[in-house]
Amino acid sequence: MSANGKTPAGEARGKAAAGGSLLAQPLVGPSLGRSAAYLGLFVLAAVVGAAGALVQAAWFPGGLLLALGGAAGLFLGGARAVGTRAGAVAPAAGWMVSVILLTASRPEGDFLFAAGAGSYLFLLGGMAVAVMCATLAQTRQPDGSAGRLGK
Repeated sequence: MSANGKTPAGEARGKAAAGGSLLAQPLVGPSLGRSAAYLGLFVLAAVVGAAGALVQAAWFPGGLLLALGGAAGLFLGGARAVGTRAGAVAPAAGWMVSVILLTASRPEGDFLFAAGAGSYLFLLGGMAVAVMCATLAQTRQPDGSAGRLGK
């Protein structure tokens, strides 16, 4: 301790690294099983995005709600299954990649999305659902008493 009553920065860092703060722990990548789950969710979401693109145009109001509900179920289900917010982000990324690739027109002039209200609602609604599911996903809390986690 110094003359002014404060702990020098070097001592504070040494105590945090040696002991308890979660912020001082080294970063480790996901396990092999969790990485496989993320990849599976990514691919499944790409399929759900392609199916949703077809369904929302076929049965306009009901198909749009069905497509967005299926995407929301996959995003929340992924977060709950894996137990992290990345479980919602991986399928959201797969859905977005699939849908963005389907919006591009081909050299022959073919395209999957028409310039209508349903297509825009599907694109923007799916992105909004992805953000909501990733934000609201319940994650595991650290162990400890509810009052003060650090003590």
